Amino acid sequence: MAPVQVTAEVVGLRRAGAYHHMTLLAPGIPEGTRPGHFVALAVGGEGSGMLLRRAFSIHKVAPGSAGTVEIVFATHGQGTRWLADRRRGDKLDVIGPLGRPFTLPREPVACVLVAGGYGAAPLFALSEQLRARGCRVDMVLGAASEDRLFGVLEARRTSASVTVTTDDGSAGIRGRVTDPLPEIIRAAGADVVYACGPMAMLAAVAEVAAGLGAHSQCAVEEAMACGIGVCMTCVLPVRGADGVTRMVRSCTDGPVFRGSDVRWADVGSVPPDTLGAPVAGGH
Repeated sequence: MAPVQVTAEVVGLRRAGAYHHMTLLAPGIPEGTRPGHFVALAVGGEGSGMLLRRAFSIHKVAPGSAGTVEIVFATHGQGTRWLADRRRGDKLDVIGPLGRPFTLPREPVACVLVAGGYGAAPLFALSEQLRARGCRVDMVLGAASEDRLFGVLEARRTSASVTVTTDDGSAGIRGRVTDPLPEIIRAAGADVVYACGPMAMLAAVAEVAAGLGAHSQCAVEEAMACGIGVCMTCVLPVRGADGVTRMVRSCTDGPVFRGSDVRWADVGSVPPDTLGAPVAGGH
C-alpha cells in the first residue's frame, strides 16, 4: 500500500521508563504496515517554525475502522519535547507507513533479534510474525542503563530466551549487546539476526553475524528530514548486488538494510569509490 497522510488523534500517552509511548488513532495506516516501517509526524502545531517532520519506528498497529498506531520515542530536542506534551484528543498530522520493512524468511529458521534502547520498539511485531511462521526467536535487549531498556517483560513472554545488557550493569549483564551475542547465535543455531538501534551497535552486530555465517538485517537510525526521499539528508553508502557502492536514502531504500551491504565505517562520508563520487582534483 502507498503511504497515506492522515490527521491522527492522540488516544494514549504514557511513560515507559526513560521513554514516551504514544498511541494514535490513525485509520488507513495500520493496514499497510509491516515490521520495520515508520511514520513521519509534523510537530510544533500550526505556525510553528519546526518545519521538518520527525520519523519514528512503528511499534504496533491495530487495523480496522478505528485503526491505531503505536510509537515509542525519547525527548531529544524541541520537536520531541513538544510531542511529549500532547494530551488525549490532540490532533497530529501523520504520514505512513514509510520505508522498506524487514524481510521474513521463507522457511522456519532460528532468529535472534537485537535492540539498543527504544530500538526494540519494532521488533515485537516482527517477533510475532516470525513465530507465526514457526521460527525460533531469541532476543537481546541492551541500553546504557535499566531505565533505558524497552519491552523486557514483553520479550520474556514471547521469546525462547531474553538476554539483557546494560552499559552500567544496572540490569542484566554489564556490557554491550555484542558481548553475549556470539554465544546466543551459536546456541540457537540462528540463521538470521535482526537489529535496530544506534549505528555503532548495528555495525558491531552485523560484524558478529557475518563472522558466524548468519545473515543480518539492520534498521538504521539515520536522521530523516522529509521521510519520503526528497531532501537526501539520510543517505549512507551501501553496496549493491553488483558490488558497486551507492549513496542510498535510508527513508525510501531503508530503513532496513542487509548488514553486510552497509559500509559502516564510511557512514557519514562519501567513499571515493562510490558511484558518482567527486573525483579528486576534478572540477
